[in-house]
Amino acid sequence: MRMLKERKLLVEFGRKLVTGGLTTGSGGNLSLLNRQQGLVAITPSGVDYFEITPGQVVLVDLSGKQVDGPGRPSSELGFHLALYADRPEVNAVVHTHSPYATTLACLNWELPPAHYLVGFAGAKVPLAPYHTYGTPELAQAVARAMKGYNAALLANHGLAAVGNTLARAFAVAEEIEFAARVYYQAKAVGEPKILSAKQMREVLAKFETYGKQ
Repeated sequence: MRMLKERKLLVEFGRKLVTGGLTTGSGGNLSLLNRQQGLVAITPSGVDYFEITPGQVVLVDLSGKQVDGPGRPSSELGFHLALYADRPEVNAVVHTHSPYATTLACLNWELPPAHYLVGFAGAKVPLAPYHTYGTPELAQAVARAMKGYNAALLANHGLAAVGNTLARAFAVAEEIEFAARVYYQAKAVGEPKILSAKQMREVLAKFETYGKQ
């Protein structure tokens, strides 16, 4: 089976999306790019994550042409491909409907650095303007919003996160959901103190060696 390793990882992390509370049912999507082969493995459209098998994971080329898999690729294939085209360092995309990030997205708020873990995305988490899901307009808006960032809120929709590996992109999605929850809870009782640009530069500098042994 072509790209079996990538397909197995998408099945594994798709289930983690649900068990980690980052989505429900078949919501959201994940993909992995094999740059050497020029192929993207992406979760199929509308299939429950606990029912997806490696053979159901869809393969497409970088133009979006389907080359393997029995079903249709995720409806959000467009913004995955746009991010891969725009970001040569990115090899994985995770899209969630996680509750607190989606709450902020429905308020049309960016996520400022009230907590330093926003640094997983960058100096903040920007907001991509609303467009109907699965459209070229949404793909372009997400790619624009994520220039220089590893995550973006999608207005009235959810969250997109990227990384050089699927584990890293998933970690970005998890940490931004945590930061979104903390920010929402803080806003419920007062006005959060936002870290300064200087403080975030220090955080981002430390993050360059985070997790490296």
